[in-house]
Amino acid sequence: MFREKGVTSSATNIYHITHSPSNETVSLYFGGCNFDCRGCTRKKMVLDLHLERRSVPAKKQLHFLTFKKVIDALKKVEPKRVLFLGGEPTVDLKLADLAKSIHNEFRACNVLFTNAFVLPSLEDIDEVCVGLKALDNRLHLDYTGKSNRRVLENFVTLHRSNVKLRSESILIPGYIDCEEIGRIAKFIASVDPDIPHIIDAYIPAPGTPWRRPTPREVDKAVKAARKYLNNVSGRKGNIKRRYEVIKIV
Repeated sequence: MFREKGVTSSATNIYHITHSPSNETVSLYFGGCNFDCRGCTRKKMVLDLHLERRSVPAKKQLHFLTFKKVIDALKKVEPKRVLFLGGEPTVDLKLADLAKSIHNEFRACNVLFTNAFVLPSLEDIDEVCVGLKALDNRLHLDYTGKSNRRVLENFVTLHRSNVKLRSESILIPGYIDCEEIGRIAKFIASVDPDIPHIIDAYIPAPGTPWRRPTPREVDKAVKAARKYLNNVSGRKGNIKRRYEVIKIV
């Protein structure tokens, strides 16, 4: 299938690939996004944050890989799990073809990380993690530049599909704060209180006025979300390498 005209030779939005040998996981990093999040970590760093050396700044020109080069890179490691990460993978028109090829070639579990503003074909996606930025639409507009109406509708649609669903949100003190995290959790619970949810500590991006939350503030947000959800955890921003991460491309 890799000889199909116009597919293998054309560029994807993928510019960076890493591999974690211990858990046989590959991470594909896509450029481009349909949101313009003020606190996006890609404004600070475009490489995998778990790399020991990730000195490439966000302003560096990205070089996108062809479909064939992506598949060839994965053949070197034979992954059991493939993460589609942002930017935003759904803006790549080849996403469905990539997911299908990865299923066919490696029988890997495909995990899509998305803002859910657009829903791609889910035929070859096994799991979806939705980043819910804010429940308050004015706050969502201010942070991302887009309304959250389609995001919330698509979240419900995803739950009704056969795909495994989980969610994430970012705690930004004084902006997307503990109260807003609670509102997000309440919305998720209205869909299904058993949907797993992770609260990430904000990592300060260039040009933004917000600070990193303290571990205690993350714990407080987790407690607020647990009033509604049965499976909530927090990441406090201290990125530790629990396993080896290798840069492939």
